[in-house]
Amino acid sequence: MPRRRPGPAGASGPGGASGPGSGPVAPDFASPDFAAVLAAATEELAGRDPVLARLVAAVGPCELDRRRGLSHFGALCRSITFQQLAGRAAATIFGRFVVAVTGGDDAVALTPEAVLAVSEEALRGAGLSAAKTRSVRALAESARSGEVPLHDVERLSDEELIVRLSTVPGIGRWTAEMFLLFQLGRLDVWPVGDLGVRKGYALAWGLPEPPTPKELAAYGETFRPYRSVAAWYCWRAVDTVVPDS
Repeated sequence: MPRRRPGPAGASGPGGASGPGSGPVAPDFASPDFAAVLAAATEELAGRDPVLARLVAAVGPCELDRRRGLSHFGALCRSITFQQLAGRAAATIFGRFVVAVTGGDDAVALTPEAVLAVSEEALRGAGLSAAKTRSVRALAESARSGEVPLHDVERLSDEELIVRLSTVPGIGRWTAEMFLLFQLGRLDVWPVGDLGVRKGYALAWGLPEPPTPKELAAYGETFRPYRSVAAWYCWRAVDTVVPDS
């Protein structure tokens, strides 16, 4: 079984974060030294866990700092598109969605008003399912009306933001976690419901089958307050051969 070592309550690492129940790990993408913090966090986790150390050696530096250049609204549209789809297929559909909404402009031009100006038939024609079409339009309506504001999300804790976004039909914890990870750069997100993370953890740590979300939550205690980094390496483990030593 994989080694589990809960982090000490209130412990701080390179990012200056505290233990469970605290606010968001800082700094995140808003910090000019985020890349240095990410490198220090990766080094610390590799020192804690030999399996993760082998992953780091095989994969290379964590690339959570590679930003997509999307607005918060556009990033949420992307996360909705990617729900329960393989990455390549989802990326193709998202590209078609952007074309349908912007008329061929860049994804940065995605706005609630532009989405609501496009018919449901056009969105379905781009490849969105009926459920995702409803979710994207509900998000657009909520963002435009201010019911689900996106201008202040950087000031919210992870759980506060998950609660806010989950009021939109079709946005659940996974979608909100992807937003925290890849749009805001939060460093202590552990998406236990993500099948890729579960598969990668099982492969890297030699489990016979992917852990349940509850089991994975317990295993993740080893990696606080940098569980986002561990999750990124679990995703990479799925397509990376990791040497035994």
